[in-house]
Amino acid sequence: MSTTQVTGAGLDESTGIGTEPPAAAGIIDSKVGEVSQTQLMYRRFKQSKLAIVSLIVLGLLYLSAIFAPFLAPNDPVAVDQAYKYAAPSPLTWSGGPAMCTVKQEIDPVNISTTYIKDCSNPIPLQFFGPGFEYKFLGLIPTDRHLIVAPEGEAKLLLFGADGNGRDIYSRTLYGGRVSLTIGLIGVAIATVLGSVMGTWSGYAGGMTDNVIQRFIEVIMSIPTLPLWATMAAVLSPDMSVTQRYFLMTLILALVAWAGLARQVRGKVMGYAKSDYVSAAKSAGAKSPRIILTHLLPNSASHIVAVSMLAIPAAIIAETTLSFLGIGMVEPAISWGVLLKDAQRIDVLQQYPWVLLPAVFVIVAVASFQLLGDGVRDAVDPYS
Repeated sequence: MSTTQVTGAGLDESTGIGTEPPAAAGIIDSKVGEVSQTQLMYRRFKQSKLAIVSLIVLGLLYLSAIFAPFLAPNDPVAVDQAYKYAAPSPLTWSGGPAMCTVKQEIDPVNISTTYIKDCSNPIPLQFFGPGFEYKFLGLIPTDRHLIVAPEGEAKLLLFGADGNGRDIYSRTLYGGRVSLTIGLIGVAIATVLGSVMGTWSGYAGGMTDNVIQRFIEVIMSIPTLPLWATMAAVLSPDMSVTQRYFLMTLILALVAWAGLARQVRGKVMGYAKSDYVSAAKSAGAKSPRIILTHLLPNSASHIVAVSMLAIPAAIIAETTLSFLGIGMVEPAISWGVLLKDAQRIDVLQQYPWVLLPAVFVIVAVASFQLLGDGVRDAVDPYS
C-alpha cells in the first residue's frame, strides 16, 4: 500500500523536509499586531503631503504671532502722518540688504498719488538693530528687532502704511495674535460644549433628546451673519480690548457648538446600542461613567476632525465681524480691523497694498482646511 506525501506551506514535496513559507502565499511579517492605533494614524497622516505642508505653514504663522514684537520693524500703533498711505519700501542689495528711498507726489489734476523710487543712495538695513521697546515673550525688556532701518534716516515699510501712517506689516503680525487664537479658543469651547450636549442627547434619548435637538434646530435655523451681528452689537463700545476679545470668543463658541452636537449625537446613538455598552450597564456602571469611558472616547476621532474644520470658519467669522465694525475694533489689532481700510474703492485703486492682510487670512484658512482633511483621514486609518 502506497502512501501519499502531504505537502503544505512548510514541507518540501520531494523530501518532506520543512521549509520557510513562500512569500507568494502572502504571509509576510508586517508586524501589524505591534502597531498601535496612534502609529497607524501617524502613518496615514504622513501620506497627505498637503496636510504636512499646511501644518508647517500654520506653525510659521503662529510663530510669527508669538514673536511679532521681534519680527516687527516698527511700532504697530505709532501714527506718522508723513507716511500716510506710503508705498511698500523697495528693497535692493548694496553690500547687504538695503532699501531705496521713496518720494510721494500728488497729481492735482487726477487727484492721485504716485511714488517715485530713488535707488541712487540706498539705505543699508540693520539686523538685530534697535527699535521700539517691548518685552520678549512678555518677560525680557529689549528693543532689538530682526531687521530695521537706521533710526532717523528712513522707515522700513515692507507692506506699506495705512491712512494713519502705521506700518501694515507690523500690524499684520500683531493681528495674527487675535485672529489666529480667537479661532482656537472659540472652537475649543464649542468642542467641549458640543461634545457634552451631543453625547447627553444621544445617550439619554426621550424627552431630553427632543428638548436639546429642538433647541439646536432653533440656533441652526437663524442666519449666521445676522446672529453674529446681533450678539456682537450688544457688546459695549467702551469695554477694554481684553474684555471684547473674550466676549467675542464666547460668541463664536455659542454659535459653533450646535453643528458639532448634532453630529456627535448621531455617533453616540449608534454606540449606545453596542455590546460593550450593554455589558457596562450589566456590570452596574452609571451613565456618567459609560459616557466618559466608552461613548466619548469612541467619538473622539470624529470630534477632532470636525473641530479642525471648524477653526477656519471661526477665523472667517472674526475677520468678517471686525471688517464690518461689530467685532474687534480699534485700538485692537486683528486682520479684520486691518481690512477696514479696504472698504473704500478709491483707497483700493490708489493704495492696493492695504489688502495684503487678506493674504494672511486666505493662507491661514486654506491651511486649516487642508490640515483638517488630513486629520479626518488619519483618525480613520482603516478607511
